Amino acid sequence: MSARAGIVVTGTEVLTGRVADANGPFLADQLLDLGVELAHITICGDRPDDIAAALRFMAGEGVDLIITSGGLGPTADDMTVAVVAEFTGRALALDEELEEKIATILRSLMRRFPDADFDAIRAANRKQALVPEGAQVIDPVGTAPGVVVPGSPSPSLPTPTESDARARPLRAPPSLPTPTVLVLPGPPRELQPMWRTAIGLPVVLDAIAGRTAYRQDTVRMFGLPESGLAETLRTAERDIDGFDRLEITTCLRRGELEIVTRYEPDDAAVYTQLVDVLRTHHPRELFSTDGSLIDDQVAALLAGRKIATAESCTAGLIAARLTDRAGSSDYVMGGAVVYSNAAKSNVLGVDPALIAEHGAVSEPVAEAMAAGALRQFHADVAIATTGIAGPGGGSAEKPVGTVCFTIAVAGAPPVTRTLLLPGNRADIRERSTTVAFHMLREALRP
Repeated sequence: MSARAGIVVTGTEVLTGRVADANGPFLADQLLDLGVELAHITICGDRPDDIAAALRFMAGEGVDLIITSGGLGPTADDMTVAVVAEFTGRALALDEELEEKIATILRSLMRRFPDADFDAIRAANRKQALVPEGAQVIDPVGTAPGVVVPGSPSPSLPTPTESDARARPLRAPPSLPTPTVLVLPGPPRELQPMWRTAIGLPVVLDAIAGRTAYRQDTVRMFGLPESGLAETLRTAERDIDGFDRLEITTCLRRGELEIVTRYEPDDAAVYTQLVDVLRTHHPRELFSTDGSLIDDQVAALLAGRKIATAESCTAGLIAARLTDRAGSSDYVMGGAVVYSNAAKSNVLGVDPALIAEHGAVSEPVAEAMAAGALRQFHADVAIATTGIAGPGGGSAEKPVGTVCFTIAVAGAPPVTRTLLLPGNRADIRERSTTVAFHMLREALRP
């Protein structure tokens, strides 16, 4: 059994959704790379009883390492270190050296505020230098240090009475060992570099010493429903000896199926058989066996070419996605967002009569938009979209979700498709960008 970890994300702002949790997914991915099994991720508000309950739950699940994020600031709702100290049965003590480090950081920060009372600010931040006895401090990236509290075996203590339980409600149950607890700050810009330091510390490495070396590979498909993949996986389970040794997770993302498989190195041949089954059953839908994204593949295919975009319903999302990659200026010439009929005509030269005859959402207009983008931006590849993202504007003939796509490559006939895409406005626009990228891939492949 591999070493196991649990993640406790604290913060009422995260619990209520005002701030999206970026730390849980980051830490989960890091643990996965290390070969550590992630048992649970939990989010709780800034209440000591709830934080302690999450810690007790993780301990009860037998994890080797608990990682917390958040609650290390100087304000009253920052209480994670105090709760962890209570949970592990350790007293808090002022680390004077740490306090001076924090004060030095504060002096630098307060130079921008010459009228501020530095002594008052230092006093307010003093709680950040309170450390559980026996814990190891990780130097702050901002003003909040990290803390590692070593785990301990089950203490030989008498069973607590009911009054004892009321007196120390935050303490770990005496019948359980206390896992090592790694306390990290909430801001991702502070947590992520601190994690890289923490994972090199002997106390953390000791906690996850039982981790297993895994390989992880990703296959991506497009144009296949999850039910179709499920049937293929049932076939693979029946036909492949050792299939049960593969840990397979599937996820529908941006209209694509992502199949992530974890396995021990000795089972590489089993995984190869799985990929062969997927390739045999879904040769058209399978577009990546090395984990590469469609964005990566399109970027590679655009090497030595120049592309332009002409977007109506996607409103620049395709251009934004193309330019997310460093170096995209080598092949992205520019783009036009032409929502109105007048803009389609004035910017891209689409004939108003064509719009009047076929409607703005039509294949002839999409083709004219792509041709206009080729001309205007002196490109040799263009992608055009025009559609009805909703929630209104649809008709019986062209319902919400109708999107027309055209790929124009200089010297070749245009490739045009009309699709009816599901979902709300955001879904339709996002799915449209994915369709556009896959059409580009097909059009540009040798």
